Amino acid sequence: MIVALTITKFSRIAIPFAFIGMAVLRVPLWLNQKCKFWKLMGSGKDAQVDLTPDFKHWAILTTWNNQLDCDHFYNKSFVLKWFRFFGYEEFTILLNPLSSHGLWSGKQPFEYTRSTNATKGQIAVITRAAIRFKKVKEFRSNIKRAANEMRRADGFILSAGIGENPFLDQATFSIWEDAQSMKNYAYKSHDHADVIKLTRERKWYSEELFARFEIIKSWGTLNGKSIQNS
Repeated sequence: MIVALTITKFSRIAIPFAFIGMAVLRVPLWLNQKCKFWKLMGSGKDAQVDLTPDFKHWAILTTWNNQLDCDHFYNKSFVLKWFRFFGYEEFTILLNPLSSHGLWSGKQPFEYTRSTNATKGQIAVITRAAIRFKKVKEFRSNIKRAANEMRRADGFILSAGIGENPFLDQATFSIWEDAQSMKNYAYKSHDHADVIKLTRERKWYSEELFARFEIIKSWGTLNGKSIQNS
């Protein structure tokens, strides 16, 4: 399986076309039978893990059975042509799922076949949660400290906050130098560990997913930053 994530930055004047795209581009994605799973999403401020929505950054996540189908979509699809016509900065990364637990909109979108989660070099992570409406205020008051700690963590490279809904459906995409760096942040950092504990105790989420990926390749920039991976 190939998982593709693209984050595009639109100019201020093109923001209305970004909103239009979130509506009309659902049709060709829904009709594309080779696309196994897709999500059109907004982003946090400056495409970061931030609860304040940023109407300049927008994202598309897709999954494919093979590289050929993915390449055809990126080279020929009306969806990507729309993003590239109205956007002026694009970051795309292709991923191979190593493990995935939980659901996204009632589905397990990331199929993986490896018998081990181990991989050398950089690793990518997607965490996604559907927040219960009554828990939004409590979630918002706690999650920012975990995001701030992530950006200071050893081995952290890049992160982006994305999601279908800026308040109830949120996902975090991050890249790490290696699997151990990611694990140290996930399980040993004080603020993140505390938020995880509160998540279980207070039952903030009605649905959640955690997935790890091997990076196949990436191109473009996110806020002027490019990602080099071997």
